[in-house]
Amino acid sequence: MFTVQARAEIDRNIAKYPADQKQSAVMAALVVAQDQLGWVTPESIQEIADILEMQPIAVQEVATFYNMYDTKPVGKFKLAICTNLPCELSGGTRAGEYLKKKLGIDYNETTPCGTFTLKEGECMGACGDAPVAIVNNKTMCSWMTNDKLDALIDDLKVKAQEMTKGSAA
Repeated sequence: MFTVQARAEIDRNIAKYPADQKQSAVMAALVVAQDQLGWVTPESIQEIADILEMQPIAVQEVATFYNMYDTKPVGKFKLAICTNLPCELSGGTRAGEYLKKKLGIDYNETTPCGTFTLKEGECMGACGDAPVAIVNNKTMCSWMTNDKLDALIDDLKVKAQEMTKGSAA
């Protein structure tokens, strides 16, 4: 299931731990699976369990405990808006409501075109930059005014079109 490159990345992470503690690489393996597949599929959970010599339920427990892992398909761009108290006091709830209206979806929904999934995020460790959003668990966006949210959505729409053109070629 995993590409040669993905399996090499999993093996690289396993090598960081003593041989009898390779299960410690479970979180890194889940990131690799999600990066390759777009979400953590039941098949990837089984394969990670086999690689790490764990019970599949133990891998599933990690995948469902942390909100950075998606155990259901998401759009090309997952937008998580922090609404914890510091962000809420600085406009996190406003930013989330603005995106709901702009995208025409609620939290935990995906736009009909499959481009955006909106999530309500937990603390992202950037309270001083509130309100914050994170794109695909990788790109932090700070001080998200409505204008900045508009620019972000416009930029991601262009990237989505480029991705579609690239896969059609």
